[in-house]
Amino acid sequence: MRVHGYNGGHGNIVLNAMRYGRMIKLDVLAVGSLQRDGDGKVFDAHSSSVLIRTGERTIVVDTSTEYMRPAIKTAFRQIGVFPKDVDTIVLTHSHHDHIGNNGMFENAAILMHPDEHGAVAGAVPLETGADLVPGVRIVHTPGHTKGSISVFVSADKKYAVAGDALPRYGNYEGMTPPFINIDRDVALESLKMISRYADVIIPGHDPPFLTNRR
Repeated sequence: MRVHGYNGGHGNIVLNAMRYGRMIKLDVLAVGSLQRDGDGKVFDAHSSSVLIRTGERTIVVDTSTEYMRPAIKTAFRQIGVFPKDVDTIVLTHSHHDHIGNNGMFENAAILMHPDEHGAVAGAVPLETGADLVPGVRIVHTPGHTKGSISVFVSADKKYAVAGDALPRYGNYEGMTPPFINIDRDVALESLKMISRYADVIIPGHDPPFLTNRR
């Protein structure tokens, strides 16, 4: 896994892993961020955006915001992939900070949980609890929203693209659900499920990090 345009303390985690005889490659196109005011209210938010390439599909998980578009375009140039090569967008949920660059990917189908697909133009519902392609599984992780999903990738390590089911490293460190949630208990169970599965978590609004999973 390569993290593009980020020089923070977590560094780069490189993934070129064989899975089912095929190569799965992960690239973090943009590292998400989130800022709150003195009252704890979010005033600026941009989601992470992740590229997953397999032998069958070229997938972007969350397209972030228009503000992040230059960074995403730069990442594509560095990788040597064109946005027109992307055939699938998976949106972890329908909030505006995760869907702002859908239009960049003219040839991509937009997939979401059935509870949320109606909120995004052109999106169609997908099946959760099943592999999108071998090694890439769509998992329902509700709590932040009813239809929140995460993408679990099984390769040399187990990776979770968590969206806002686990938005920041502090949520993992403190085992606390996202501040914005529709059901705190359900959100906490989703966070725990992600933490039990993953060796590496790509949160919705922070750099990727290694877990303490044994």
